[in-house]
Amino acid sequence: MAMAKIRWTKVVVFLLCLGPFLWLGWRFWNQDLTANPTEFIQHFLGDWAIRLIVVTLAVTPLRKLLHLPALIRFRRMIGLFAFFYACLHFLTYLWLDKLFDFGEILKDIPKRPFITAGFAALVLMIPLALTSTAGWIRRLGGRRWQMLHRLIYGTAVAAVVHYYWLVKSDIRLPLLYGTLVAVLLAYRVGTWLVARARPRTSPKRAQPAIS
Repeated sequence: MAMAKIRWTKVVVFLLCLGPFLWLGWRFWNQDLTANPTEFIQHFLGDWAIRLIVVTLAVTPLRKLLHLPALIRFRRMIGLFAFFYACLHFLTYLWLDKLFDFGEILKDIPKRPFITAGFAALVLMIPLALTSTAGWIRRLGGRRWQMLHRLIYGTAVAAVVHYYWLVKSDIRLPLLYGTLVAVLLAYRVGTWLVARARPRTSPKRAQPAIS
């Protein structure tokens, strides 16, 4: 893929990822946030956070199965947008829902375990966002950086658990995301096992199969 084409494709991917936020802003401007604006905003932002987490996980399998190695160039951007929506989702809870009443929040946590799962997912995303640059790859070294970024698996599982515990009746979407995450993780485990089973015929240093 030519560099000029990649740059334009990055612009398109950026706008697609930003689109939900702009759409939410448009609905806010037009006072079209349903009868429960706080709940609508929370769910909207949370939905897009988990969707982009799943897309981030899907980049590696897709680039291998479709023989499109250039897809890896978009993974960091998509992952950072997932973090962006997750932060806004959490901020909505702190601000619009609880008005930064941390005493009330502490009382809320034991009663609502989905908050703990969601917070765990957000915390796991922080080191991923902070070390997403090429500079951090050089500082950590490729292998250690890759090991650290496997936290995305824990993030995805915690996000699915958070969503499943949050909903009260209609669990179709949490089950859908859970199935997608399970398939994507199973793919990684499968490729890792296949790589380990292959005889080492080359003296070159083996690269981790899971990424």
